Amino acid sequence: MAKGNNPDVLVMTATPIPRTLALILYGDLDISIIDELPPNRKKIETYAVNKSMEERINAFILKNLQDGRQAYVVCPLVEENEEINAKSVIETTEKYKKTLTDYRVEYIHGKMKPKEKERIMQEFKEGKINVLISTTVIEVGVNVPNATLMIIESAERFGLAALHQLRGRVGRGDKQSYCILKYNTTTQVAKQRMEIMQKTNDGFVIAEKDLELRGSGDFFGTMQHGLPEFKIANLFEDIDMLKMVQTVAMKILEKDPKLEKEENKPLRALIQDKFRDRIEI
Repeated sequence: MAKGNNPDVLVMTATPIPRTLALILYGDLDISIIDELPPNRKKIETYAVNKSMEERINAFILKNLQDGRQAYVVCPLVEENEEINAKSVIETTEKYKKTLTDYRVEYIHGKMKPKEKERIMQEFKEGKINVLISTTVIEVGVNVPNATLMIIESAERFGLAALHQLRGRVGRGDKQSYCILKYNTTTQVAKQRMEIMQKTNDGFVIAEKDLELRGSGDFFGTMQHGLPEFKIANLFEDIDMLKMVQTVAMKILEKDPKLEKEENKPLRALIQDKFRDRIEI
């Protein structure tokens, strides 16, 4: 934006942002939303299941492989520890190798050397690997149209945004694709996550629910979840009021961009005090 005298700027993201939050974060920008699938893509069928469905899931994986398709199995990041994460992937690989004896099962995780990861991904793309066991390293940027099945182990350990991103690794061709969320919990929040994933493939609806369940985080800081610094307002119940406030704020800034007029000095002082180290006026 500083490159010229008021140039046009296009900002793009593949991550759906809750509309309510976008109004506040990007209130001074026009927002365009692409919410259509590319041609010939089918809606990904999503199912949330518990351990009692293990045998049926294995049979379903086998059927997809027999039809010439490929599958991902994603293991959760148990904690910020690559050793534990890698171990989880290797153990899961051994389990699936015993179940799918006639097919090639390989794994990939963040602790592997880049060349090794590239080799595994290339072989999966070429169809030489039938089932790829992975951490969330395959969350973005992976395009294998023949992969039609996404199994997510311990799905309750993932946030909604991550589940939606992972689901997007399948359904990239014209064949029907499936996402199976295996969960091991009965908590209310986890159940709500599983329900919304089964109900919709709309990333914006999912982002709204994620915002509702986790809170929006720190707008001007680095926190990725938690409630914003509103003492009274609720992002869902008070969106009309927030829109009104946004309009008023834009009018004030239009007339007095640096808040130098006498009537705006208390507002300037409040902003400087609240966001002292994070923004400049």
